[in-house]
Amino acid sequence: MPILGAHQSIAGGYYRAAETARTCGCDCVQLFTKNNNQWRAKELTADDAARFQAALREAKLLHPLSHDSYLINLAAPDEKLWRRSVESYVIELQRAEWLGIPCVVTHPGSFTTSSEEAGLARIVRALDEIDGQTRGLAVKTLLENTAGQGTDLGWRFEHLAAILDGVKNPGRLGICIDTCHLFAAGYPFGAAKDYKATMRQLDKLVGLKLIKAFHLNDSKRELGSRVDRHEHIGQGQIGRDAFRLLLNDPRFQKVPMYLETPKEADGENRGLELDSMNLATLRQLVEN
Repeated sequence: MPILGAHQSIAGGYYRAAETARTCGCDCVQLFTKNNNQWRAKELTADDAARFQAALREAKLLHPLSHDSYLINLAAPDEKLWRRSVESYVIELQRAEWLGIPCVVTHPGSFTTSSEEAGLARIVRALDEIDGQTRGLAVKTLLENTAGQGTDLGWRFEHLAAILDGVKNPGRLGICIDTCHLFAAGYPFGAAKDYKATMRQLDKLVGLKLIKAFHLNDSKRELGSRVDRHEHIGQGQIGRDAFRLLLNDPRFQKVPMYLETPKEADGENRGLELDSMNLATLRQLVEN
C-alpha cells in the first residue's frame, strides 16, 4: 500500500501540521520550517520540537519532510545571493534536524545570467560547502526535479545526474520526483509503455533507489510545456492512468508520496476538504 500524505501549513505551530495531516487522513506530512518567502526565520525552541514530535507520534506519521525556502538559489551567479543561499540552506538543514525531520527538499537552482554548465557547477560547489558546514547532522538533501521554467535547472535527468556525480559526498543526497514537473519537462508516463520508458531512463541516469520522496500533482499545462502549474489529481493534463501506474509500482511502495495540489483561497477547512478529496482519488487507484 503506498504511503500517501500532503503538504500542510505550520500556522499556529509545527504540531498543527501533523494534526491537520491526521485530520485529512495522511500517512505522511511535508511542511516548511519557516516562511518560505522570507530569509529570516523565527527561532526554534525545544518546545516546538517536542510538541511536533508528540503530534507525529499521535498521528502515526512516520515520514515528515520539509521543503526549503523558495528564495534560495544555489546556482546563482551573483556571489552575494549565492552566499546567502548557502548560509540559508545550512539553517534549513539545522532546523529540520532539530525538529527530527530526516530530509529537506530543494529545487536545484536557476542559472539566471550565466549558463547551464556554470549553474550546475555552482550547485555542486554549494552542496559541497553545505556538506562541510553540516557534518554531524543526519538530515539529507533531496534534489527535486523541476518543470524547467526560465533558467531553472533540474528539469532534465542529466542535470540531476551531473550534480550527483559532481559532489564530493553524494551519500548526503537523494531525489524527490514531482509528477507535475516531470510531465511539464516533457517526460510522458500516462501509458504503460511511456511509464516504463521514463522510469528506465530515470534509473539509468540517476537511479531509482535514490528516490526518497514523490510530490503527487496533476498538471494544468500540457506535456513539455515547461510551465509549473499544479492541478488536482485526475483533473489536469496528466490524468489518472499515470498515477495508477505509479501508485501500483512495487518499487515505490515504501517511498512516501506527498500531495502539493491547490488548497484554493477558501480557508483552512476548504484546504482539508481538497486534500481529503485528492487522497481519496489516489487511494481509489490502488489495486488490491
